[in-house]
Amino acid sequence: MVARTPDQARQSAIPMPTIMPEQSSGTAPQSDYTQFLSLVAKNPSLITGYSKLLKSAGYYKGKITDKYTPALQKAFTRAEEDRLLISAARPMSRDEFLQDTIDIGGDDGPNIRKDIRIFDDSTARTLINAVLEDAIGRGATKEELKKYTLALQKAQKAAPTVTTYSTAGDVQTATTTTGINEEEFLIQQIAGTDEAKANKVFNYYDAFKTALGVR
Repeated sequence: MVARTPDQARQSAIPMPTIMPEQSSGTAPQSDYTQFLSLVAKNPSLITGYSKLLKSAGYYKGKITDKYTPALQKAFTRAEEDRLLISAARPMSRDEFLQDTIDIGGDDGPNIRKDIRIFDDSTARTLINAVLEDAIGRGATKEELKKYTLALQKAQKAAPTVTTYSTAGDVQTATTTTGINEEEFLIQQIAGTDEAKANKVFNYYDAFKTALGVR
């Protein structure tokens, strides 16, 4: 093309850049996990840090090291498999997963987690009314709602669900002791009133407890 203006002359003299297609190395692209491992393996400080995390979380049984070893690789793989399983329902990063695992149980003996469930006032009132209605055929008064709500919440706080985690080799065991049975607690509280004692329902309830050896 014959340049008719100075701009056209400059454009024809300067070659335009060309984006060349990426050359294939013949291998599949690295996954996020593989890239993560490659980054860790090249950094002694990261290796040391993760060997501590993995050990505390119960995945790594070796010595704290700054060398990327087969044992450390296996520990990473086991942790990643578990992280992917739980991430289907509760997405979390690798660091979050390891820290969470450490919080609920690592390899330094049993770890204990306490979960306290305390009803809000509305939930407590609903249950109290239902128990009273079933037991003595009426709903709760304002005074009873206040009294039993406070008593129930106090009992829930004092009796959490306790889960004890222990690790033996590659196996982690969780043993759970549940907290109070809220309905049972309210029945016991109500059963001590004069009105309840005059009710045949509680007479049957007392006999049932005695038969079970509860009393």
